[in-house]
Amino acid sequence: MLNGDAQRRYCVVTPYHQEDRDLLKRCLMSVRQQTVAADHIVVADGFPQRWLSDWPIRHIILDQAHGDYGNIARGIGALMAISEKYDGIIFLDADNWFDDDHIAACVTSAEENPNAPYIIAQRDYIRIDGSVMAVGGTEDVPMGDHVDTNCYFFLPQSFHLLHYWCTLPRELSSHGDRFFRSILKAHLTAPPAITARRTVKYRCLFESIYRSIGEPPPPGAKPNLNSKTCLDWLNSLHDADLALVEQMSGLHLSSLTDRTSR
Repeated sequence: MLNGDAQRRYCVVTPYHQEDRDLLKRCLMSVRQQTVAADHIVVADGFPQRWLSDWPIRHIILDQAHGDYGNIARGIGALMAISEKYDGIIFLDADNWFDDDHIAACVTSAEENPNAPYIIAQRDYIRIDGSVMAVGGTEDVPMGDHVDTNCYFFLPQSFHLLHYWCTLPRELSSHGDRFFRSILKAHLTAPPAITARRTVKYRCLFESIYRSIGEPPPPGAKPNLNSKTCLDWLNSLHDADLALVEQMSGLHLSSLTDRTSR
């Protein structure tokens, strides 16, 4: 039983860039307050905040920003956790947070589904003012082609795939969560399990989500990322270069392209 074994160790990995200090503090506190304890690896992607040295975390500083939506920082933290033999690895972006029993809920789901290689947690969409959005259901259940990065709880059966956060080409990083979901589906035969409750708090900045519930987007809301940029880049590659990208991503991407041999 995962929860009953005092030797089990869990690690949360948070990449950050230039997030507001108060947002980052909320993220850190949500990990500290977990009912099932976890260590916290926080990775600065080129813009370290020195006050973090006073917090009980592992603060890893990358000397430059990578412009890849946190993928390199996320992957480096995950590889550290693997090498240090953690039993579960969780991602949490700097502007989001967890309910106090998030890890406990994921562990319970893992106990109830011993063959699951990873767990998908459900999430609430949170307005910029902190209120919960009335978004019907969750886009992550049933499991489709997208699972938000903050919703993963990885178990050792899936650890061998976490390096793809580091090797996925930067040109595909804007849709890294969708590509990574495809990687998991392509390489794992056993399905994941899904938690029973929403324990992830996702700070929503995308215009389309507000419009989907009949609300005007708030100031500072963002348009959806355009997948055409990724597809145009893949189509621009020569066959040999595309083959290399497929090796680096662990995916057969040629099926996405409209190309002739070049």
